[in-house]
Amino acid sequence: MKPILIYFGIVITTLFTSCQVHFSAETTQKKEVRQAEDKQAILAVMKAQEEAWSQNDLEGFMQGYWKNDSLKFFGSRGITYGWDQTLANYKKGYPTKEHSGTLTFTVHDISEISRDAYWVMGEYYLQRKVGDANGIFMIIFKKIDEEWKIVSDMSCG
Repeated sequence: MKPILIYFGIVITTLFTSCQVHFSAETTQKKEVRQAEDKQAILAVMKAQEEAWSQNDLEGFMQGYWKNDSLKFFGSRGITYGWDQTLANYKKGYPTKEHSGTLTFTVHDISEISRDAYWVMGEYYLQRKVGDANGIFMIIFKKIDEEWKIVSDMSCG
């Protein structure tokens, strides 16, 4: 009787371990697909921002940001809180197409922080009639109401 119990114990343990490995493989594969989809969606937001900025459509550019007073932007003049104030600062600093120029992002890394948040690190380039500008950024995207929005931005040039 004892050998049969040991045999069934080994079989059950083997099946359980096999199921765990299979389940883990499925979970990893699904996670990789989700992350790839998330990254493509984030890059699409950034592409739309490039296009809007390059037309001096600052309101359109700001559609990539969380429209909330808790939005944080950290730049050379310190921290700015809120969507409205961030837009006002952009309008003041880039009043015309000559000032906004053509924006290009170069993304170096997109890494998952949690299931609904990623950080993005890269460089920005502004080709402008008033003089080119460039710098680096680290932004945090969060999925809010099924849309990827920037909730925090640190840029310096």
